[in-house]
Amino acid sequence: MEVLSSILIILVSIFAKIAYDAISYYFLTPKRIMKIMEKQGVGGPKPRLFTGNILDVSSLLSVSTSKDMDKIDHDIVDRLLPHYVLWSKQFGKRFIYWSGIEPRMCLTETELIKELLTKYSSKTGKSWLQQQGSKHFTGRGLLMANGDNWYHQRRIVSPAFMGDKLKSFAGHMVECTKMMIESLEKAVESGQSEFEISEYMTHLTADIISRTEFDSSYEKGKKIFHLLTLLQSLAAQSTRHLCLPGSRFFPSKYNRKIKSVKKEVERLLMEIIESRKDCVKIDKSSSYGNDLLGMLLNEMQKNNQSLNLQLIMDECKTFFFAGHETTALLLTWTIMLLATNPTWQQKVRDELNQVCSGQTPSLDHLSKLTVLTMVINETLRLYPPATVLPRMAFEDIKLGDLLIPKGLSIWIPVIAIHHSEELWGKDVNEFNPDRFASKTTFAQGRHFLPFAAGPRNCVGQSFAMMEAKIILAMLISKFSFNISDNYRHAPTLVLTIKPKYGVQVYLTPLNP
Repeated sequence: MEVLSSILIILVSIFAKIAYDAISYYFLTPKRIMKIMEKQGVGGPKPRLFTGNILDVSSLLSVSTSKDMDKIDHDIVDRLLPHYVLWSKQFGKRFIYWSGIEPRMCLTETELIKELLTKYSSKTGKSWLQQQGSKHFTGRGLLMANGDNWYHQRRIVSPAFMGDKLKSFAGHMVECTKMMIESLEKAVESGQSEFEISEYMTHLTADIISRTEFDSSYEKGKKIFHLLTLLQSLAAQSTRHLCLPGSRFFPSKYNRKIKSVKKEVERLLMEIIESRKDCVKIDKSSSYGNDLLGMLLNEMQKNNQSLNLQLIMDECKTFFFAGHETTALLLTWTIMLLATNPTWQQKVRDELNQVCSGQTPSLDHLSKLTVLTMVINETLRLYPPATVLPRMAFEDIKLGDLLIPKGLSIWIPVIAIHHSEELWGKDVNEFNPDRFASKTTFAQGRHFLPFAAGPRNCVGQSFAMMEAKIILAMLISKFSFNISDNYRHAPTLVLTIKPKYGVQVYLTPLNP
């Protein structure tokens, strides 16, 4: 009887703790945060129970994206962040809205953003809600890691994107681009004139990241890429399925689907990993290779308990996505902008003729391509890969005149900052690469955040810029391109900014 009583007491204690934690997480903590911010004059739209402002955001987005744009117009903040536009007018530059039970403060003051990203990088990171939303997509890879885990993972993967290792990737980039150009030339010879260029860019960057990350080709990883694209779309819907306590455990159609796709992706990744292990056994080698996968496996071989097969797969998924999706979109939007601005297209071509003299661009050439760099930066400003930068405070911090309480997420709307007339001038929504001709733009880099800033900036930034320059230089040297009459300008948000119907261009060989 005493044993039974003891068990009962333990069970009651466990349930009491679970109940307290749930009440604290879902009610007490959000209420405390709201009070602290209200005292500092930071308000926002009234949240609903459990769902917060999710339904408001969804409704506003549904209306703003229900129609295509009448013309090619780069004023897209109203379309992609209608809730930001509405609430910033109602509540000012600082306001709080709620994603379920997670409070998010929208911040556009660039001095405070700079302080947050540089001074408080170790005291902020990705929230539990974000991690849950992406756990089946990128898992706990570098993109979603926090604290010591982030520091450890960053230390492991950084060498893959630096120095001689980074330079060694240039050969893969040139080789893959040559193959794509040959494919385009054959299609033109057969009579095709219109091309959906985003498909080619996606295929090309996927091929490059496959070779640099897994020492394989796109054809070998095609199924993984297809499934990751599906996972991306499902992950973008995650906030709709995380509003209620424990909803991620419900056997819903959404939960079953996303878990099934994740399982298949990881099965295919395990095949690649096991194949690499088998090669090491056969060759009796002590190294798994110098590509990213090899570096991760070599680290695990050192008996490092903080790196296991699940984390390696999460890291692979993270760089599969970040290493090809974002660069493919950068290339696609750049081609669209040059296709609609032939004067700038010719300026880039003239520079290429002067610097490269008809040769394939080398690493020495890239640093001299200033006009091309300006064009790429202007594309990143108008169509940044990440529309928002989220950071949650893991302890109370002082940010300018604000006390940011533990548990408050700060959301930096990058696209709104990049399209701010106050920061960039009256021509903010025009394609004008000349704004990057002056080095003062980068001295004021807090206005320009395509790769974030501070210690948690994008580890693959140099890789992406080198890849974009090589591909664009080779493509622009071979073809002139104009926007197709069939192109419909409809930027849409699926974690990144995508052209809803692709980008159709007419290609004309320069030296037929």
